[in-house]
Amino acid sequence: MNLEIAVASPRERQVDAAPAVQRTADTAQRPAWTPADVLALLEQPLPELLFQAQQVHRQHHDPTEMELATLLSVKTGGCPEDCAYCPQSVHHDTGVKATKLMTPEDVRAAVRAARQAGAQRFCMGAAWRAPTDRDLDKVAELVRVVKEEGLEACCTLGMLSAGQAQRLREAGLDYYNHNLDTAPEFYGAIIHTRDYEDRLRTLEHVRAAGIRVCCGGIVGMGESRLQRAGLIAQLANLDPYPESVPINHLVKVAGTPLADQPDLDPLEFVRTIAAARITMPRAKVRLSAGRRDMDESTQVLCFLAGANSIFYGDRLLVTGNPDVEADRALLARVGMRTRAAQA
Repeated sequence: MNLEIAVASPRERQVDAAPAVQRTADTAQRPAWTPADVLALLEQPLPELLFQAQQVHRQHHDPTEMELATLLSVKTGGCPEDCAYCPQSVHHDTGVKATKLMTPEDVRAAVRAARQAGAQRFCMGAAWRAPTDRDLDKVAELVRVVKEEGLEACCTLGMLSAGQAQRLREAGLDYYNHNLDTAPEFYGAIIHTRDYEDRLRTLEHVRAAGIRVCCGGIVGMGESRLQRAGLIAQLANLDPYPESVPINHLVKVAGTPLADQPDLDPLEFVRTIAAARITMPRAKVRLSAGRRDMDESTQVLCFLAGANSIFYGDRLLVTGNPDVEADRALLARVGMRTRAAQA
């Protein structure tokens, strides 16, 4: 396979496991990515892979600009799902206590602090399998709070019906986060309470409502390199692919089934970021969970590989995130600038 051709012009490919999808925008003329295609990217010498990712990145983005997003857990713990990585699951003894949904007043204070710290997007997470209609009424009010304060609004609430997605759109929601987590072939080793098709169906509802999609996955859960390639191929073949692609590094939490999972090679994570950039050229590729455990050199390599968004602030749901001042200092040293939030 000629890897330069994979970016610059189309060629015939066989599609593994799923039919070819109708392509849009910058992918209109190329066939779907297969796991084998993405694996070929990941197996390049790292200098070649980073060079290719940089070419794609510079074609579609300012390589010195970084998007800052803040994630707040507005309803923590008590989730009935059994995701092996998640400390908020009722199936795992992690010491996380279930809380009620935060009030609009408390959320407004957090939004104002995030805006003052430079965030452009404010994402609210609630530990639900799926919200009830009553839950959604309350979340819609929180979305309106975010919009009133001038930030982009994003939510991650679990599965949505078509009607619920439409109600969130009417409230002003800009993005909905619903990750695929991993490749279909590895999914059953991580989650048993929700099918892969459930996730895809929620994404369809979000798209149909006119909400932009934030969708990525988690690496370092014991999957193979081919399975990481399968995740990226699944994301890239969504039509259209997500506007925002969070790539999470497993955060190992005591009490979860993955607490003792061996560490992933940091350069493998960098390779995954690069593959996401090449296969989803216009997306914001976000360096998400697990950044606290990365040294600064690894983070910078991720920026060079095409990551142009980070979660920013002192908390990432119930796991830590690098401090605001440390983030500011790193971005300044690298010479990165941020897009200003709306007034």
